[in-house]
Amino acid sequence: MSEGEKSTAPIGQPLAVDYAAASTSRVEPGFVAKPPGAPVYHGFQILSGVTADGFTFGKITDFETAPCDYGDAFVIAPDDSRAGLIWEVSDKPHFREVCPLEPERWGVWGVTFAYAMESHDYVRKNLESILPELKKAMERMASKVPEDVNAGQMSDN
Repeated sequence: MSEGEKSTAPIGQPLAVDYAAASTSRVEPGFVAKPPGAPVYHGFQILSGVTADGFTFGKITDFETAPCDYGDAFVIAPDDSRAGLIWEVSDKPHFREVCPLEPERWGVWGVTFAYAMESHDYVRKNLESILPELKKAMERMASKVPEDVNAGQMSDN
């Protein structure tokens, strides 16, 4: 490629697609063609061996295929409810709401992890590091009035 030309290569991270997940299409994966009643994040890989205190880690960004220091993931709580994670590896602790509670998930949270996502053991340590904040977030979200969430508004009652 000569100087000044732009690359046409895709930009982004590889997806952690669960090709065994049910799909309503013969050609599209389950996360694109979710079956009725499928939970949010259906079609992405759940790391069933990566759990902490009943919470399970799921990955959207496939950090095992292409190592990276940021990406998207989700957690499944002991009650099977789910929340999204936008994560970054950093030595500066960070946990904040990015998207509020919705009917299908208890928010999306921007978090930092101290350990590189190089092994399931490190992923587990990272999950354990945010558990106190995840539990607080889940409790706060559980106190919101469901009717307000379904209407697109959250109540502080």
